[in-house]
Amino acid sequence: MNPERKNLLIVGLIIMFVFFIGKRTALSQPTPRVFILHSYEQNHVCGQPQHDGMVAMLKQAGFIENRNLELQVYYMDTKRKNNTPELINKQADIALQKIKRFKPDVLVTLDDNAFGWVALKLVDSDISIVFSGLNGQPEMYNRQKPFMLSRENPGHNITGVYEKLHFIDAVRVHSRLFPDFQKLKIITDQSPTGKAINTQIKLELENADISVDWEMKVVKDWDEYQAEIISANNDPQIGAIYPVALLLKDKKGNVYTAPEIFKWTIQVSKKPEIAVNYVFTKMGLFGGAAVDFYSMGQQAGQMVVKVLRGKDPGVLPIEEAFRYALAFNLKRARQLNIDIPSEILLAADEVVQ
Repeated sequence: MNPERKNLLIVGLIIMFVFFIGKRTALSQPTPRVFILHSYEQNHVCGQPQHDGMVAMLKQAGFIENRNLELQVYYMDTKRKNNTPELINKQADIALQKIKRFKPDVLVTLDDNAFGWVALKLVDSDISIVFSGLNGQPEMYNRQKPFMLSRENPGHNITGVYEKLHFIDAVRVHSRLFPDFQKLKIITDQSPTGKAINTQIKLELENADISVDWEMKVVKDWDEYQAEIISANNDPQIGAIYPVALLLKDKKGNVYTAPEIFKWTIQVSKKPEIAVNYVFTKMGLFGGAAVDFYSMGQQAGQMVVKVLRGKDPGVLPIEEAFRYALAFNLKRARQLNIDIPSEILLAADEVVQ
């Protein structure tokens, strides 16, 4: 055999060997497994956008379900249905059993109940955990069960995205739209999420000034919420309502969540609502600067990608949701006889007709 052919044969054998070894290595590598745990029911207006944003980010990074990613999802439904401590605890037990059987590389928790009732029970386990949409202060949860040394250096097996409301930005945007805006009425509830939102608003107000007066009311039930909306409408000083009471019951025990609460609110109220979440504009609220849940899901998804690629979650700093969306509902604006300037609409991320 002449030397040139011999060299070609050797090169060919080397290429085949490298290909075979690479293919064998790829086949021997287990498929990454991600478990997404929702505090919410399926298709919830807060949970689903986070879920979709996260899955989109995973896909963008090359992790595709049913191809090279195993994905399992469980909905605890702790807002509408399983909303007592006993029922939430039962759901947490079910979730923990499913997680144990699935053995995920990464557990993703959406909202506080999934984090507080499940993730904290897995601190320092062999499962990496990324949270998204956490309303409660991480430091508060850390007092319940130490899971971080600091936000900048978590140091354990948990990191994630804290749901910053961008409340100050929302008020400032509304003030630009309405120069005569004098007073804001904030209505929250007594649920864990409601209490966390209450704390977040106060923390933001401690660190920044707004040019309007504000009043916060924590309502205990559906009847008190209705009374507060009617009272706000009878107060000429109040120029806008910030409705963040999202879980209420009436005297008969009937449950009211965002769809029912907002439907009644826009039928009765004649004041523009600042929406905490841009999806709420699609449900009828006036709008403004609001939390972008899809973007927050993408942000948490970037963390999941880093963990799947070998990064220790303990060295990934806990982040605040960095983006808010500008969204308006034009139908609601027409109901309220509000003309939104065209330059504002052109700058909006979402305009609901």
